Amino acid sequence: MRTLLGLGPRDEDLGDLRQLQLAPLRGKGPLRLWAGAAMAFVAAFTMAPSMPWPIVCGWLACALAFCLWSFNLFVKLPLGDPKLSGITEYRLCNRHALYAAALWSVPFWLRGTAPPLDHVLSLWMIVLLMMLTLAIIAHSMPRACLQFIVPVSVSAAGAMVAAGSPPMAAVASLAALMLSAFCIRFGQQHVRFRRAEETLHEKTETVSLLLREFEETSADWLWQTDNNRRLVHVSPRLAYALGGTAEALEGVPLLQALSGDAWESGNFSKTLHDMAERMKRRESFSNLIVPVTIGGKPRWWELSASPRLDETGKFLGFRGVGSDVTEQHASAEQIARMARFDNLTGLPNRLSLHEDLARALSQAIDTKSRCAMLMIDLDRFKAVNDTLGHPTGDKLLAQVSARLKGIMERGMTCGRLGGDEFAVVLHNVASATAAEELAERIIQTISRPYVVENHQLFVGASVGYAIGPQDGATVETLTRNADLALYKSKDKGGNVVAAYVASLHAQAEERRVMEQELRGALDRGEFELYYQPVVTAEDGTLNGFEALIRWHNQKLGNVSPGRFIPLAEDSRLIAPIGEWVLRTACHEAMKWPQNLKVAINVSAEQLTDPAFASVVVSALAQSGLPPQRLEIEVTESVFLRDGGGAAQLLDQLIGLGIRLSLDDFGTGYSSLGYLRKTQFSTIKVDRSFVVGAAKGSIESIAIIRAVVALADSLGMSTTAEGAETEVEVDTLRTLGCSNIQGYYYGRPMPASDVLTLFRRPDAASTAAA
Repeated sequence: MRTLLGLGPRDEDLGDLRQLQLAPLRGKGPLRLWAGAAMAFVAAFTMAPSMPWPIVCGWLACALAFCLWSFNLFVKLPLGDPKLSGITEYRLCNRHALYAAALWSVPFWLRGTAPPLDHVLSLWMIVLLMMLTLAIIAHSMPRACLQFIVPVSVSAAGAMVAAGSPPMAAVASLAALMLSAFCIRFGQQHVRFRRAEETLHEKTETVSLLLREFEETSADWLWQTDNNRRLVHVSPRLAYALGGTAEALEGVPLLQALSGDAWESGNFSKTLHDMAERMKRRESFSNLIVPVTIGGKPRWWELSASPRLDETGKFLGFRGVGSDVTEQHASAEQIARMARFDNLTGLPNRLSLHEDLARALSQAIDTKSRCAMLMIDLDRFKAVNDTLGHPTGDKLLAQVSARLKGIMERGMTCGRLGGDEFAVVLHNVASATAAEELAERIIQTISRPYVVENHQLFVGASVGYAIGPQDGATVETLTRNADLALYKSKDKGGNVVAAYVASLHAQAEERRVMEQELRGALDRGEFELYYQPVVTAEDGTLNGFEALIRWHNQKLGNVSPGRFIPLAEDSRLIAPIGEWVLRTACHEAMKWPQNLKVAINVSAEQLTDPAFASVVVSALAQSGLPPQRLEIEVTESVFLRDGGGAAQLLDQLIGLGIRLSLDDFGTGYSSLGYLRKTQFSTIKVDRSFVVGAAKGSIESIAIIRAVVALADSLGMSTTAEGAETEVEVDTLRTLGCSNIQGYYYGRPMPASDVLTLFRRPDAASTAAA
């Protein structure tokens, strides 16, 4: 209101506001002229019977002259021109309102200082009509309206008091007040409406631009139907894809356009029938692969769509996107084959081997015979990769696989599990001796020298085997036991065969002992939190710590988190341990300066616990730590292993004001869908990219730049982990990372050492230097 009335910021700082106010006046000049002249004549004729003609004619001449002068002055002004500021025109309007007020304040007193009441009332009715006309014509200029209404009303009220009618003066004042409030309110609504209209127009133009850019640069196309499932607004790209013109396709049923000749016979594919049923039920569908017929030729399209509704919920039709996936569909069988065979060696992969082993086990159980699983690991292969490079190692693997194929006979399946690990499935093996003899032959065959790129290479093989079903009646059990036998072979120095025996479960026993100790670790107080500094990349200022758990056990000694955290997750101990970490970290963080936050790693298993949110709230409440100082770190596995519950829980935490960080982004699937699902505040860059970027790796530099740009565009910060050298720190600063964490700034330290930093102010600056 203050801004509209010119009582707020300077006019020079208001942008196009004044032009928004002036725009409704454009073209209203003739109306203002005739309205003003007509009211002047009415006033003159009203005063004529009771006043001398010279006075009445003099006032009328002044009024008409003012109307003509004002009309000629404003008719050529660029009112509402967005290219101009409009300040001069705005001020001129306000001045003319004052001139008009002065002109119309005079008639009340033309019959002296004590005018008759009937004279005042008749003129007041005319002036009130003038006020209403002005409020309608100049509703967007509340200040001009008030500068006319207030002086004239004051003059009229004064004349009424002088005429001996204070009640009528009060009525006139109240009318002026109400009309003034109406003008102000009307002016506010006008500006707000025009602002909203401009915003909507800008958004509409932006959406149209994005849609045009999408269709021009993408292989996809947009499509739309009416409520009868007929094509409307057919785009050129869709028309081209359908082999017709936009005009010819307008109004054609979508199913007819897709089915071609089958439209007449009604012999549609099942997928088209399903799509038609979904559209009939007004259901959304996504990534639906449907067969279409274009020009008599079969094609495959991928379609997605959702129903369109108006503001009242009325169904308008469907809007969607489509793309031609014929080539992808044509290669589906090849892709399926690639999913079961190793690209490098051409051997069956892990999936195929497990399927074959399942058949072998089923046959052995049914016929009371035996099968076997042989696990093969190459000895000294890593040295070949490290010294001669991966291309040479790949060629060596290809030669190894060729030799294994040469050994295979009927009832044997050889495959590659990954890396330098191979496996052989034996159907209907006569005895364990036969499996061991084959394993010896494999070792002898693989151990012969190889020639790769003029290099003579020697590798060996370690083989472990298990007999089914006696060593395992399921694929998982038999594979696990064969793997245990392989470990035994490698422990013996390699190049030997080892059979599975029950004693190989010592590792399982060790795991059991660790789990037992882990269950009492909390009660015995064996856990401790260490804190690693996180600093601002720009100036190295300390802004927080990441809490890292450590476990020291009397029997097992120091156990790394990499060993006991997975065990805690598997044994469902992660919830109480995680709660202890959360409460302890919040309690310790309250002892730090208020500008420092604490980051805590949370596993997917913790987020599947519905009570986790209440635990976080309790930890914050008991410690007194503000939610903004707590940061929860999660990895992509949270979304890969969860059906949506974890994402909802994270949204609850964000609603509390807690910050959320996506850890190890770029090392897994790195789907942008994760960033769309959840409002992360930080993306953490893995150390592998930090090291690569410092060494000049183009891929690592590109990935870090992409992550930084993505984070900036989404309003997030980035934290680079594992910075250990000055070169790495300088590289991360150059690439634009927000924060840095690593040994360069400080190793993980116990809580007491963290407090020491704050007790000695010079120590904090030393640690950050």
